[in-house]
Amino acid sequence: MHSLRGVPHVIDVRNYGLIGAVELDARAGKPGARGYDVFVKCFERGVMVRQSGDVIAMSPPLIIEPQQITRIVETLADAIRDTA
Repeated sequence: MHSLRGVPHVIDVRNYGLIGAVELDARAGKPGARGYDVFVKCFERGVMVRQSGDVIAMSPPLIIEPQQITRIVETLADAIRDTA
């Protein structure tokens, strides 16, 4: 998940074990809008994340496979890049 640092609009990446959060830069006058757009784009691409304002939270099952983690992170990165 920490590979998302440096992706446009990413303010902070934090985790505790497999639980993680990506804080996004809020759009001027529209708090939560960027987070919601990223949530929708991830859902459309088959990845379920949780959105709380401009924070994307993930808590995958403990039996997740490495390739599934890679898919989540890559999908999330693409979704973030696709939001202006």
